[in-house]
Amino acid sequence: MAMAQAGAAAAAATGLLVFLLYSAIHRVEEGHLAVYYRGGALLTSPSGPGYHIMLPFITTFKSVQTTLQTDEVKNVPCGTSGGVMIYIDRIEVVNKLAPYAVYDIVRNYTADYDKTLIFNKIHHELNQFCSAHTLQEVYIELFDQIDENLKLALQKDLNVMAPGLTIQAVRVTKPKIPEAIRRNFELMEAEKTKLLIAAQRQKVVEKEAETDRKKALIEAEKAAQVARIHYQQKIMEKETEKRISEIEDAAFLAREKAKADAEYYAAQKLADSNKLKLTPEYLELMKYQAIAANSKLYFGDRIPGVFLDSCAFQQASLRTAHETSLPAQEALETSGESPLRGEERAG
Repeated sequence: MAMAQAGAAAAAATGLLVFLLYSAIHRVEEGHLAVYYRGGALLTSPSGPGYHIMLPFITTFKSVQTTLQTDEVKNVPCGTSGGVMIYIDRIEVVNKLAPYAVYDIVRNYTADYDKTLIFNKIHHELNQFCSAHTLQEVYIELFDQIDENLKLALQKDLNVMAPGLTIQAVRVTKPKIPEAIRRNFELMEAEKTKLLIAAQRQKVVEKEAETDRKKALIEAEKAAQVARIHYQQKIMEKETEKRISEIEDAAFLAREKAKADAEYYAAQKLADSNKLKLTPEYLELMKYQAIAANSKLYFGDRIPGVFLDSCAFQQASLRTAHETSLPAQEALETSGESPLRGEERAG
C-alpha cells in the first residue's frame, strides 16, 4: 500500500516536472524576436530564433516579426469635400521593424504596435486626404497619388514616434462609390474615351495630311532639282555651242584674215611687179600691140581714101620692140647680170 502511494507520488511529480518543462521551453521562429513579460512587466532582453527556457506561469512571451510584413486595413470609410461617403475596400501597408527598435516600440505601443502606428494612422491620414478633395479628384484625378501621400505621411510620423519602423510601400484599392455616381463616372469615362479616340483619329488624319504634304514637298523639290539640272544642262550646252561658235568664228576670221593678207600680199607684189614691169617702153609696146590688133584704122574727121593693112603695123611694131630690147640687153651685159636673173628680180 505504501509502495503504491510512493509510486503514484513519483509519477505525479514526474508528470508535473514534464509539464513544467514543457511550459518553460518555447520556440522562436526565424525572422522574429521574443519579448518577455514577468508579472506584467516587460523584460529588457528579447530572445532570437531558436529554443529558449522561461519560468512557467510567471514569465510569458510574444513573438515580434522583424522581417517584411504586410498589414491590411479593410473597408476604410472616407468622406469627400462634397459630402459623398466612399469606402476603400483594402489598403495594404508593407513595413519592416528593425531588431534594435523592438524593445522601445513594444514598450511604448505593445506588441500589437501596428494597430496604433499603422491601422489608426491609415484611417486618420486617408480621411484627411479625402476631406480636402472632391470625389472627382479622389476617384480619378488624384487616385494615383493616394498611396504615395499615405506612405509619406506615415513615415513622417513614424520617424518621430517609432524610429526603426519603416514603411516600404502602400497599396490602395479603387474606392467604392454609390452606384448612381459610378454609372455617371462610367458614362463620363465612355465619353472621354470617345473624345480620346476622336483626338487620336484627328492626329492620324493630321499625320496623314502631314505625310502627304511632306511627300508633295519632296516631289516638288525633286521636280525642282530635275528642272534645275536640265536648266544647267541647257546652259552648259548653250555655253558649249557658244564656245564652239566663238572658236569657229575665230578660225573663220583667222582664215579670212590670212586670205585677205595673202590677197593683199599678192596685190602688193603684183603692184610692185607692175611698177617694175610697166615701163614707158613696155606701155608703148602694148599700145602698138593694141593698135595692131585692130584690123582697120581711120584717121581724120572723114573716111580716108587710103587704107592700110594691119600686117604692116605688126611688122613695124615688131621691129620697134626689137630695137628697144637691144639697149636693155646691152645694159644687163654691161652690169654682169644675166637676162633671166633680171627677169626674176623684176618678178
